[in-house]
Amino acid sequence: MRYKSHYATIMKLGTPIILGQLGNVILGFIDTIMVGHYSADALSAAGFVNNIFNLGILALIGFSYGATPVIGAFYGRKDVNNVGAAFKDSIYANTLCGTFIFLIYTLLYINIDNLGQPQELLPIMRPYFLTLLLTFPFITLFNSFKQFTDTVAATKTAMWVILIGNICNVILNYLFIYGKAGLPELGLTGAGIATLTARIIMTVMFMALIMGQKKFKEYKHGFRIRTTRKKDILHMFRIGTPLGLQMGMETASFSLASLLMGWLGATELAAFQVMCITGSLCFLIYYSIGAAACIRMSHFRGRNDWANVRNIANASLHIILFTAVVLSMGIAVFQHELAAIFTSDANIQIMFTTLLIPMLIYQISDGIQTNYANALRSIEVTKPLGIYAFISYICLALPVSYILGFVFDMGAIGVASGLPVGLTVAAILYMTRFRKEIKRHL
Repeated sequence: MRYKSHYATIMKLGTPIILGQLGNVILGFIDTIMVGHYSADALSAAGFVNNIFNLGILALIGFSYGATPVIGAFYGRKDVNNVGAAFKDSIYANTLCGTFIFLIYTLLYINIDNLGQPQELLPIMRPYFLTLLLTFPFITLFNSFKQFTDTVAATKTAMWVILIGNICNVILNYLFIYGKAGLPELGLTGAGIATLTARIIMTVMFMALIMGQKKFKEYKHGFRIRTTRKKDILHMFRIGTPLGLQMGMETASFSLASLLMGWLGATELAAFQVMCITGSLCFLIYYSIGAAACIRMSHFRGRNDWANVRNIANASLHIILFTAVVLSMGIAVFQHELAAIFTSDANIQIMFTTLLIPMLIYQISDGIQTNYANALRSIEVTKPLGIYAFISYICLALPVSYILGFVFDMGAIGVASGLPVGLTVAAILYMTRFRKEIKRHL
């Protein structure tokens, strides 16, 4: 069976990535639960701010993914010096991109009063927004470290850093949100301080592991001797920028849907936040499997073995689709229990179960688009991703959300129904382009 060995390798590489991402999702669950039980206003405010920040954070993550095909091709050829050099280039490129995103979000903070959100939520939104803004430098460095270690097949390193950092975050949340151990009760601002502190801890821990562990020693020489060159940084930007735009625009469709939900009211906004947390669990599992396949494909691309690049993409798709079906069934069966975990507010619970309908509809499309976005990334065909994402998410998903929600007066479920449209179109476009590229090389 031509896929059997690839199934095993994808899961071997992908399981630590999945566990690390699950740690992030579980942290999101716990954050939402803690904030939701603190107050309904805090949950609504957190929902809006988190969705806005998810746009920037995922754009940064997407940009950092540009390092995978570059480092992976060198790793596949066992060129250790250029692996270290490419890692150094990625740190410079990610820092420049992170600085740009930081400046954009600073402008958003200054204009937060003009975003049409409920006035009673603004006093708790502002300090929470500011603390999350200060996490960007640490997210940028963390992304650079993670892409390097994942691409050289050391996926367990990031997994342990994420899991330990998340444990710290949960403990700090409890202390700062509720004012325990003699600390002041800070509510949502406390959750922001906990997140900032945890991200600092994770970045420092990651740096120490890369500098201290023997398995990374062979890459240090290339990292030290390489002088960063403008053409190499520009190459990272050529690959990474469309990836950042693709992930950013996909997230924008959710973030701007959150903005529309805020126009409908605090209950709709809070329910949509819970839906997004639940949906992110599925997405991050799909993306972890796709990322593992991308690493594997980049190694074979470095050896010019295009038949196996195609086979890995197919094997990854099989795993993702099976996972999507299982997760969708579980969420459908336990939807009321999920709602009760996040909030005791009956109105939010009812709205959440309603919003699950469009979320469950788009699971297959989300899995397919995730698989082929990673496949295109592995072969450095990233420019079309930004264009396709713009068509799918900005030109289609957002207008459909607005028209159904407000013109046809369908309310919250109308706004959420634009999301399956964008994801389905993206899945078709990405899949078609990857198959076209593979045919060129076979």
